[in-house]
Amino acid sequence: TALGINLKNIDVSQIPDVEITSEEQSFFNECKVLCAERNLPFENIKNCRDLASPRNSVVKPNRLYRMGRLSDATAHDISMLMDELKIKTIVDLRSPTELKDDPTLQREEVFGDFTNIVWTERRRGLDGCLRELSADECPIRFSRRRRYPRVGRFWKRDPVQETVDLMEELEKMQEGLEDGDEVDDDCDECDIDSIPVGFLVDSDRKERHFVSLMNEFKYVRGTLTRVRKRDIATSILKSPGALVSKRVRTSVKKPFLEKINAGGLPMLNELLLRYGATGIKYVLELCADKNRHPIVFHCTAGKDRTGMITAIILGLLGVPDEDIVQDYSLSANVYAQMNDHKAMVGALSQRSLDAKTFLGAPPDVMRDTLIAIREEYGSVEGYLDWMGFGPEKQAQLKEALTN
Repeated sequence: TALGINLKNIDVSQIPDVEITSEEQSFFNECKVLCAERNLPFENIKNCRDLASPRNSVVKPNRLYRMGRLSDATAHDISMLMDELKIKTIVDLRSPTELKDDPTLQREEVFGDFTNIVWTERRRGLDGCLRELSADECPIRFSRRRRYPRVGRFWKRDPVQETVDLMEELEKMQEGLEDGDEVDDDCDECDIDSIPVGFLVDSDRKERHFVSLMNEFKYVRGTLTRVRKRDIATSILKSPGALVSKRVRTSVKKPFLEKINAGGLPMLNELLLRYGATGIKYVLELCADKNRHPIVFHCTAGKDRTGMITAIILGLLGVPDEDIVQDYSLSANVYAQMNDHKAMVGALSQRSLDAKTFLGAPPDVMRDTLIAIREEYGSVEGYLDWMGFGPEKQAQLKEALTN
């Protein structure tokens, strides 16, 4: 999922169905009708649409496609992708956790003809780093781990000092974020066989780009900026000597979970726009290169990260808000159609997150997100300017998709 939730060890037999109202069922039925008209007829690949399909879209057919994960593709799906659509570039937006949990990540029948390229983030304001992988190299690399004060039975220090250290760490994280240093230097690749952004060895070759827009750490850091320090301190200090207990560790998490549930998908979209900006910029640069078309970009369900990039592109091209909202809403049924739907519901519930909130795609989510873009950045163009995708690149993207 967009939150990078691990689905292992979930007993789906114990997971109840998510209850829906008659109004919600009516909305789902309307979505099914439009999906039947616009979704491409894949068997296992979910939520696939041409960006030419939304109402009032000016994107030319067979330039860009949005969809869910590809690795479950049947023989029919593979034939559609490679023989009918002739996909040349795949952009995988999932987090390392999601990639690690995908047992068919490097399925030869689907991806054997593609060269794997991993995009790695650096500090904001800098282009990411690219590394081309050898045929047998796994795209998942276990990067350096940052150490933060742990709360657990392996600590042998004074519990009051543990509390002070944890509060100081939270303070440092907030101060760093407030000063605008949103992303630490995560790049381990810059000094080993890295290639420049935009570099294409052979205009005829097929490429698969791994571009992790968000991960769990970014969501936590982003949420931290929205939680009052007083609430965090209250949770921790109500029993500093018992930090080793599960009860108090759960209490520490409470203000974060309350903020995430209350903010819902609109808040996660705002975090994605801010903390995933450098990755979004790179995806747009790929889309602006005609040599790479046709392009598929996808996450797990093709709903949130995929939906956000779709909304940005359509917004830049002048597609009316309600048409962007409608296209986003067609993803409302996608999780229910996936084989691991109940596992996702269970994983979210185990973390006290509301499954209906995070697995749906109600119209108001995208409406609120488009409003938030205008309030924060002035316009979609203003957001793109802020991330470093300026007027010249915007014009290049428009030309590549409309001419």
